[in-house]
Amino acid sequence: MKQVSTLFLKIAVILIGIPILALCIFLVPEIAKYAAELIPNIAFMNYLVLVYLYVTAIPFYFALYQAFKLLSFIDKNKAFSELSVRALKIIKYCAITISVLYVIGMPLFYLIAEVDDAPGIIIIGLVVIFASMVIAVFAAVLQRLLQEAIDIKSENDLIV
Repeated sequence: MKQVSTLFLKIAVILIGIPILALCIFLVPEIAKYAAELIPNIAFMNYLVLVYLYVTAIPFYFALYQAFKLLSFIDKNKAFSELSVRALKIIKYCAITISVLYVIGMPLFYLIAEVDDAPGIIIIGLVVIFASMVIAVFAAVLQRLLQEAIDIKSENDLIV
């Protein structure tokens, strides 16, 4: 049963990554081109938007990779190990990085939303910030619980 559930979660992790990859390949260049057309007086706007959106995708994929590794540890019965704690720690840091990058990029969102008169762009940025902070807090709580479980397990191993 455990193998089936982790297989399902591994497939879900892959399926989460595919649409973001498609967005990075097909939609991000169009968004950058649109932003450059909206604000033609900033010559490097196209490259700024491209680099910004691609840089924010890097920690996302790194966190997905760590989640995949965490599921592999569960398959190998190494769920209660320091490797799992380290993977959760990296996921937490990736989520915090995504939040910080989007907070830094909010002036860019505001500038584009102001010119295009579309406040929904700012709301999308805020949703990404909020969602990644929720993931960071959840990963931190799981990390702490897992570390405490490992400590209790090692203490019990020493007693017996």
